[in-house]
Amino acid sequence: MLRRTKIIATMGPATDDPKALDALIQAGVDVVRLNFSHGSHEEHRERAETVRNRARAHGRQVGVLCDLQGPKIRIERFKEGKVVLEEGARFVLDASLGSDDGTAERVGIAYKQLPEDVKRGDTLLLDDGHVVLWVEDSLGAEIVCRVVVGGELSNNKGINRQGGGLSAKALTDKDRADIKVAADMRCDYLALSFPRCADDVNEARELLRQAGGHGGIIAKIERAEAMNNLEEIIEASDAVMIARGDLGVEIGDAELPAVQKRIIHIARGLDRVVITATQMMQSMVESPIPTRAEVFDVANAVIDGTDAVMLSAETATGKYPDKVVAAMDRICKGAERQRNAMVTERRQQMHFNRIDEAIAKAAMYTANHLGVKAIAALTESGATPLWMSRISSGIPIYALTRHVETRRKVTLYRGVYPVSFDVTSTDHAEVNREAIDELVRRGAVRDGDLVIITKGDLAGVLGGTNAMKILRVGEHELHQDEL
Repeated sequence: MLRRTKIIATMGPATDDPKALDALIQAGVDVVRLNFSHGSHEEHRERAETVRNRARAHGRQVGVLCDLQGPKIRIERFKEGKVVLEEGARFVLDASLGSDDGTAERVGIAYKQLPEDVKRGDTLLLDDGHVVLWVEDSLGAEIVCRVVVGGELSNNKGINRQGGGLSAKALTDKDRADIKVAADMRCDYLALSFPRCADDVNEARELLRQAGGHGGIIAKIERAEAMNNLEEIIEASDAVMIARGDLGVEIGDAELPAVQKRIIHIARGLDRVVITATQMMQSMVESPIPTRAEVFDVANAVIDGTDAVMLSAETATGKYPDKVVAAMDRICKGAERQRNAMVTERRQQMHFNRIDEAIAKAAMYTANHLGVKAIAALTESGATPLWMSRISSGIPIYALTRHVETRRKVTLYRGVYPVSFDVTSTDHAEVNREAIDELVRRGAVRDGDLVIITKGDLAGVLGGTNAMKILRVGEHELHQDEL
């Protein structure tokens, strides 16, 4: 059984060993994430090149996602490396304090404008909410707080304001420099951290294009205020990532499950890709097997329709990077066998703006009602298989394309599988035969199976898909009328 939901694995020290990387690819990873919050540009370049080379050696296509750090809203460092804050104690966040001078009474902050963004009565959450501070006053460079929930606090932990509202811009000077590197690496996707509105997404796309990059833009939904502009952010993006860490801290954990479902639903309705991320298999950083709660978390995201599930520390620094991918693979396949993960979406009052979109949706409707075994979408940009993948189905969609960039792009689309295929003939019947022969060679179909082929009259034209053909394997050399 082919897995339709895609798996993203974060690269790191645990995957740098060639044997570990080979095992990760063999376990079924579809896209690797390079986290620009850590590591040097040279490390990221080397990892991307190594992944592509090893994937090619395994006969696989693996996409590369570059994840920008975004604004660094964090505390600085402590003299002793960490402190323990007692409930009820006074604690000061001090923008004027040296970066290594933190004590149990005060600590520096990397985001120097923070005192201007908070006021008495605000709640600040440090280290993903493990430490909670109530703001008594904000005076000059100092934010005077009272510890509501105490505990251990170590260097460089994140700061969130409950309810959101921090003014930090999504793109920093570091991000702008990193975008140029990502473009030079030919990244397939660029993830934007902490966008507040569509303008942030548009700016990131413009900077990537100016640098010569052609990757898709992923908006990470992790700010409370992003929820107020959700649809415009999704529409401006190629994909969205539900970054449940910071988002959960800002809106509250109790709100997160419903918000996750809402984002998945909206993204699919707007024909955008959606990724579910953060602590999906966190226990497997140390354990070779997941908890039951993690199994349910991954499975529920799959049943809700997520395109991809993402691993962070589990593969970057964990003890069992290949085992966690293999476990996620099993869970996804199990969830995909459930009927409500395969039902067809019937959209009322649907209106098509493009011919290729109409062909894509018509092909899926036909496939789901005719017993088709596979779909071969001959594509230049990957748009047709993307639209197809928005309709729930258990039918595999093969994106046949000569462009390596398109093959890497579709590694993120649910139920879509990249195939290297170059149209060398102007004879449509010959192209059909070659496409079906490729699916037969892959074991996707056999004699007697029905196959749908979508393509354009003119090869090599972007957005040119205007035809759908239904063929039966074994009879595909006979003339068939175009629908």
